[in-house]
Amino acid sequence: AEVESDILRRVRTLLRELDGHHPACQRDRGMLRWTLHKKIDQNPSNSSILVRILVKELERAERGDYRHYIIPLLHTLMYALIKAPCISDELCSRVYDFCKKLLTLPKPFCTIGLDYAARLKMERTAPGMLYQRMVISEQSLKSDPYPYQEKIFIFADPELLSEAICKALLSDTEAARLSQSPRACMCYVITHAVQAALGDGCDLSALSVRLQDMPTAEVELWFQRVVAAVECAGSKASVDRKQHAERLEEIYRAVLGSTPPGNAPPGGLQGTPLPNPDISFHLWTEDDQLWKELVLFIRPLSQSCEPDHLSQDLDAFEIQDIISDYESCEQPRFSVLSTDSGIERDLPLAPEEALTPCSTDTEQSRLHRKGGIKKKPSPLESMAFLQTSCNGPGAKSAAKVQRRTGIPAEPTAPLLRLHTAHIVLLGDDRILGRLAQAYHSLRKRETRRVFLTPRLNLQFYYVPVTGQPSALSPTAASPEELCEVAGYLGRADPWYESNINTLCHMIPKLATMPSSPSKHLVTDLFITDVIAYYVRMGTQPVCFQVYAVKVFFNDPAQEPAEDVFLTELCAQVQDSISPREVNPTKKKMTLDGPGIDLSVTYRKVVVSDRAKEVSASLRSTGLLMKAIPANEAEDLVCLNVNITEIVRINNLSGRSFSAVANRLKTSDIRIRSTEQRPFTLCLDKDSRRTYRNVVSMEVSPCLEPSYCLQKTRTMKFSLHEAEDVGLVKYMPKSLLLPINTFAGVIQ
Repeated sequence: AEVESDILRRVRTLLRELDGHHPACQRDRGMLRWTLHKKIDQNPSNSSILVRILVKELERAERGDYRHYIIPLLHTLMYALIKAPCISDELCSRVYDFCKKLLTLPKPFCTIGLDYAARLKMERTAPGMLYQRMVISEQSLKSDPYPYQEKIFIFADPELLSEAICKALLSDTEAARLSQSPRACMCYVITHAVQAALGDGCDLSALSVRLQDMPTAEVELWFQRVVAAVECAGSKASVDRKQHAERLEEIYRAVLGSTPPGNAPPGGLQGTPLPNPDISFHLWTEDDQLWKELVLFIRPLSQSCEPDHLSQDLDAFEIQDIISDYESCEQPRFSVLSTDSGIERDLPLAPEEALTPCSTDTEQSRLHRKGGIKKKPSPLESMAFLQTSCNGPGAKSAAKVQRRTGIPAEPTAPLLRLHTAHIVLLGDDRILGRLAQAYHSLRKRETRRVFLTPRLNLQFYYVPVTGQPSALSPTAASPEELCEVAGYLGRADPWYESNINTLCHMIPKLATMPSSPSKHLVTDLFITDVIAYYVRMGTQPVCFQVYAVKVFFNDPAQEPAEDVFLTELCAQVQDSISPREVNPTKKKMTLDGPGIDLSVTYRKVVVSDRAKEVSASLRSTGLLMKAIPANEAEDLVCLNVNITEIVRINNLSGRSFSAVANRLKTSDIRIRSTEQRPFTLCLDKDSRRTYRNVVSMEVSPCLEPSYCLQKTRTMKFSLHEAEDVGLVKYMPKSLLLPINTFAGVIQ
């Protein structure tokens, strides 16, 4: 009763924090969930008590219509259930029934409820299946029944974060990566599966000792047998929980062999650690570094290469071929005379073959075409792969591609996405601007030649971290202004605000703490555990529109520049005219007040969603375009433009000027300096992405590169068709950047 009362008090405190009642001790803010799970890890036999309490609180929240409690409680419950040594079928059934009730609620409740209901259905038949799949994929353990692999890539901009923060994060992730071995993880899977199926009817101490005494090859053999048994039970509807327990008991007896059973601890249940996932930390110094790391994840190098040198030591046979193919798309081709007929019979014989006579069968076997030219996929195959990559909001249902008559269909097996890359960005809005650039570049590369799309699931996560002030920060920019995306996500998802936004100030403090045993106790457990929890449970994306900007310069010989931005665009009048260059005409123009004359043409956003183009001329000193709304209920596909207009006022005391703020909502806007006087652009609050001597710009939602390619191909055959026809109708038009949270946007 005392333990149950303590756990209930901790859960109620967690719920009060969601209501805005933060703990009196500010250092505990954001750590309540972590301390609750760590409390259970210290005594795993209390897992059933925590799950039972959370189920009661979920049922109470549903009856009382406290919907903002449901998703945080459900994530906390599922995380405890995955790590629990053994949960009864009756308790799993209650959680399963509650998840089915969520199917009657709107998104994201029904989406999360359906996902967890499907997982719990397998867990009820094959206990320990969720833990097993998580460890196998996160540790990239070889397993034929479940061949999936996952990896966490943490990217940080060294120019945005202090050196102390980067060193602390690097040391913590390296310590987490080296804290477990594949052999230990296989032992964890075996012991957890046996205990989840048999409960307190097994001697886990004796099983662990027996596995430690085995050679690695024998441990791997038993690991494969356990994985096959669990996967078979979870995938077959004819297998029930009792049959699965009998199968695991046979494996358990066979592993122990003649080893005498030891003395089980009171209660019989022991905790099996959940290993830290495979995490790598990267300082983002190159523009194409993200793409290179993803390619290396799909086609890893030899294990002898150090992780820090993966980007430099590219394998010539596995990586250089991909890089050269991408580069060949941008370089002209030259004809090369070849003397090779392409038939193996014409090749010169090897020395050992010249000494032995060739038989007729051998001769016939060499009469086939040599694979000297790699067959490129057809455009339809490429577009089908690109289409399957866009499953987020904005994607439409797939259409059936009609085959041309007379051409038989080739039965090709589709490529499975066996790899999942979790990209975690640490920093403020400026690193998200770099991510938007890199993501747009990656999508363009995949449009030219599909490689990553059919093989890789790509998911993005964002942890706001404010570093020391640097020269890249705009003047008088507060941490809240530099973390607008994090603020929006926190307002849309209270669980993200409670667990992730609190790291914004906590990580710098932990990084600068003096070296002590207590520091290592906190950092080694807290930072890596919170990031792992975020990646494991944060599956609901919030999609942000990426905007494209085309910049024209005052020098006609200079080519226009094209770029993308995610959060904001800032334009200011450029004070670059020297006094000697000012002629009487320009002196007269200064009588109109500060700023420059602008011609603004934009598409007005109206409720009916009809296009209404508006044109205006005004004098302005600058403008600011915000893509992140101040309220989570506002549309994400809309720009909030604030233009500072200079208005001339004539009164008795003379002529004066006042600044008036004009606000408008649009998705497409064109701005031109009618005087040809230049202004300066800054994208995503990053001074490194500044354009000078600009006289005109065009801003519009960035289009998905695969849509543009297919649209171009369609227009070749229907020049007069303005609407999307064929495959284009079923492809996402806009490029959206999905950032995962725990709940998405809760309306």
